[in-house]
Amino acid sequence: MTPTLHPAAAASLDKWHDMVTAQDLGGLRAITHPDAVFRSPVAHKAYHSAEAVVLAVSTAASVFSDFAYHREAATADGLSVVLEFSAKVADKSVKGIDFIRFDEEGRIVDFEVMMRPLSGVQAMAEEMGQRLGALLPAFKAQG
Repeated sequence: MTPTLHPAAAASLDKWHDMVTAQDLGGLRAITHPDAVFRSPVAHKAYHSAEAVVLAVSTAASVFSDFAYHREAATADGLSVVLEFSAKVADKSVKGIDFIRFDEEGRIVDFEVMMRPLSGVQAMAEEMGQRLGALLPAFKAQG
């Protein structure tokens, strides 16, 4: 039996896919919990708050080119989804996975990204550092 998403999570995921297709993440804040967490493939500590999620994800989306999702899987509780993607960062091809967890109201509470190969992750880290280096540290967890 294939797990299905909770209805509110499915509705938010549909909005997410629409935003990605339109290359306009302007509606991301509306589907993100105020205390959401973003886990980056290029940072040791998570970033906390909806503002951090929106800033990091929106900036990452602007770094990628030729972005496309290929596969999707849901967890048994219907509140998490795994999305496999491919993209380019500068001249580097990358593959990755977005792990997105929703609450029962369909708001993103955790967004984690994993990517490979290392050369693509390094290119992403460099670009994100140039664009957000001074802004994102304020959103990191202490300790």
